[in-house]
Amino acid sequence: MTGTPDSPAKPAAKPARKELPPGYRQGIITAVTVILGFSLVFLRFWSFEAEGAWTVPSVIAAVILAVSILFQMVCLWRSLQLSDDDEAEYAKTLRWFLASIVTLLVSVLIAALAYSGLFRG
Repeated sequence: MTGTPDSPAKPAAKPARKELPPGYRQGIITAVTVILGFSLVFLRFWSFEAEGAWTVPSVIAAVILAVSILFQMVCLWRSLQLSDDDEAEYAKTLRWFLASIVTLLVSVLIAALAYSGLFRG
């Protein structure tokens, strides 16, 4: 034991804030906006320009795409915050971005399979 029973407990030391190297925030903002732009254009194509009737798989693809766009917007919002200059916060933003990309890829895969007619009986 390092202290006596009468001494007050010291609060745990807060880890030092570690800032990102220059250019990292700009890079993530650029990457998110490029992917967000693609997602919005794909949503426009998938919702309004693609031929054929809506099917259950095509609706599922559109819903998953909308979730991906929501994740991308959260990621963009996080990356524009001053607190995102901290390495720990930046890592959380990168996880949001990864989740949005994986969700986008799942959506595009389902959309491609639905458009190809694979789900038709």
